[in-house]
Amino acid sequence: MTASSHPAVRLACADNFRDVAGAGHLARDGVRLRTGVLFRSNELTPTPDDAAVLAGLGLTEVFDLREGVEVEALPDPVVPGARLVHVPVGGIPMQDVAALADVDTAVETMRRVYRAFVDHPDARSAYARLLRALAAGSGPQLFHCTAGKDRTGWAAIVLLRLCGVPEETVRADYLLTNEVDGTRRKYLELIREHLGEDKVAVYDAVMVADAAYVDAADAAIAARYGSFDAYVREGLGLTDAEVAALVARLRPPTASGG
Repeated sequence: MTASSHPAVRLACADNFRDVAGAGHLARDGVRLRTGVLFRSNELTPTPDDAAVLAGLGLTEVFDLREGVEVEALPDPVVPGARLVHVPVGGIPMQDVAALADVDTAVETMRRVYRAFVDHPDARSAYARLLRALAAGSGPQLFHCTAGKDRTGWAAIVLLRLCGVPEETVRADYLLTNEVDGTRRKYLELIREHLGEDKVAVYDAVMVADAAYVDAADAAIAARYGSFDAYVREGLGLTDAEVAALVARLRPPTASGG
């Protein structure tokens, strides 16, 4: 089976598991991205069938973007043939989660998280490490966090933008998280049980993918770097060769060999 014909893969344990390239997103120049190369997901608690599916993907590396406390609470499973790599990216500070009083506070907290993806040096270092490792990969790779929407979502946005995917498609791909709500419903039920019905709407703002959150990251890019390209080169420190290698993983060569 060629990468470009790789079928859609679903996991019972991870409703937000999907191919970074979707079904083969079209770039602005008409090139269709390769599928079966890079995968994204929420937390992994595989059933026996899921474990078989993961093993069948031929994964060489699984990158866990969760923070240490999240990993300790739910360690990644061993995937045959894949090296587990911890690349922590800061998510929502637990003290902020506990202090969410209303929807407006929740939304602003999420905007601050996305701005931190761009502004915080530790986040930039982690994303640079992830992207370099993806660029150097020789086989299928997977990256994930807890919900698979924020830390994972931003990594996917960067990848798709680098590959020349139209922004409308990039945003639509990011928002697909809202169409697979198993994880979201699970956590909101816990909120309902432990904090009460009035807190469900507050925490739902944290659990959804929202274009306003991406806008916050983009505003941080504009303010600090002036452009997405400058963010990649100056903020993440990726060289032209590293960017080219990364893009080459998802974009097949053109007929002219470019």
